[in-house]
Amino acid sequence: MIDTLARYFQFPFVRYALIVGVLIALCSSLLGVTLVLRRFSFIGDGLSHVAFGAIAIAGVLHLAEARMLFVMPVTVLSAVLLLRTGKNTKIKGDSAVAMISVGAMALGYLIMNVFSTSTNLSGDVCSTLFGSMSILTLTKTEVWLCIGLSIAVLVIFVLFYNKLFAVTFDEDFARAAGMKVDAFNLMIAIVVAVIIVLAMNLVGSLLISALIVFPAMSAMRVYKSFRSVTICAASVSVVCAVAGILVSIVASTPVGSTIVAADIVAFLIFSLIAKIRK
Repeated sequence: MIDTLARYFQFPFVRYALIVGVLIALCSSLLGVTLVLRRFSFIGDGLSHVAFGAIAIAGVLHLAEARMLFVMPVTVLSAVLLLRTGKNTKIKGDSAVAMISVGAMALGYLIMNVFSTSTNLSGDVCSTLFGSMSILTLTKTEVWLCIGLSIAVLVIFVLFYNKLFAVTFDEDFARAAGMKVDAFNLMIAIVVAVIIVLAMNLVGSLLISALIVFPAMSAMRVYKSFRSVTICAASVSVVCAVAGILVSIVASTPVGSTIVAADIVAFLIFSLIAKIRK
């Protein structure tokens, strides 16, 4: 197995896939702790469905080369709309997420059926929903774009760590202390949208929530402080991403599903550790 991996790592596309996978896993786990604690984890699933619809439109418009430049603004705009709509007393937050996510996915699939020129529509839909080996065909431009956006997410998290902590646990106190809570909520929504778009090639639109939820839930089985949970979640997410990518390369399994399977195993291990400690 070591010889096989060493042979594969001679190819640049394998190294690109590992770099992008680690960065995406790291970013999603950091924001995942905040989303899980605030019970906003479903927003990741909703935005991933919006991204699916945007990808369908990009395919119809033949924007394959600049797909991310189209999908990213649409997903960010949807995140802002979700945040605004969720504050409307007539449409509750969970209802807004359900309406936008299901509507976007239905329209995306309809557009792909009506306008698509692909001869393998079922394969295209399956790859978009569950991920594909496209993570192994990343160009240098896509890799550098992912690195730049990931660095921006990490810088935002580090710079605003204390304020994110305050907003996560007590929004009313943060507002009373003079913090611009609405602005930070908007920033969180935009960052999550960016992570969703980055993760589309890795795990597909239906499995993105796993990258957000599982590492955070695994860390919460053992640790109690926000900082410990965040560090542990990031570590677990990165390890599972690396393990999933390596196993998928050697065993020729789907990348996204293999990474999520590794996250499930990690969650079971941490749950067992928690029971033993009790």
